[in-house]
Amino acid sequence: MSKLAGKVAVVTGASKGIGAGIATALAAEGAAVVVNYASSKSGADAVVERITKAGGKAIAVKADVSNADDAQALIDAAVKEFGRLDVLVNNSGVYEFAPLEAITPEHFHRHFDINVLGLLLTTKAASKHLGEGASVINIGSIVSRLTMPETAVYTATKGAVDAITGVLSRELGPRGIRVNSINPGMIETEGSREIGVIGSDFQHAIVAQTPLGRIGQPDDIADIAVFLATDASRYMTGELLKVAGGLR
Repeated sequence: MSKLAGKVAVVTGASKGIGAGIATALAAEGAAVVVNYASSKSGADAVVERITKAGGKAIAVKADVSNADDAQALIDAAVKEFGRLDVLVNNSGVYEFAPLEAITPEHFHRHFDINVLGLLLTTKAASKHLGEGASVINIGSIVSRLTMPETAVYTATKGAVDAITGVLSRELGPRGIRVNSINPGMIETEGSREIGVIGSDFQHAIVAQTPLGRIGQPDDIADIAVFLATDASRYMTGELLKVAGGLR
């Protein structure tokens, strides 16, 4: 029997990369999945098509999670279409690296609005529908521990995600709702390829410091998300799971 049969999941930022991998993996385990996107309708539609062709259930919903009305509408669409909500994956995020002298208010607010405020608004909207045994899965980053140069703003947002995960685990725990974070290392995605990380000296340097000797793939993260979504992780909350091949 599928581990998530009868469950409903919302995955934000799921039109590509880690989010797409998580949405596909949750659907493969029987969950009906809402594939959220902000701009790439074609990407989200492709994820939905992949899920439905494999016999799963999914819909694509456009929403800017940093907008309170959009975040609420995203959750409302999930409940209207599938009747309930059991899993929320807060994956939406942006990352642009900049040295201190290049940081601007616009750079700061773009990152914090999506990476932090978006997580809070979506979880706030979802919490009204989540019940005993539900799971909120935040996507953080290993950068909150590595604190690499030229990542001050991005790293700050992921440090905030770490802190929020702990706080919300305490707020929602009495209702039986678990809140955990997956903190990936370097993952090969469309985004990491677009900014020139894949194949770069930076990638080689990261691999050299990684005990498992490689960067990650989206399914390396998706499998952990499935674990956190299922009853197998029923006694875990407030945890920050580093999934980075041993990179520290």
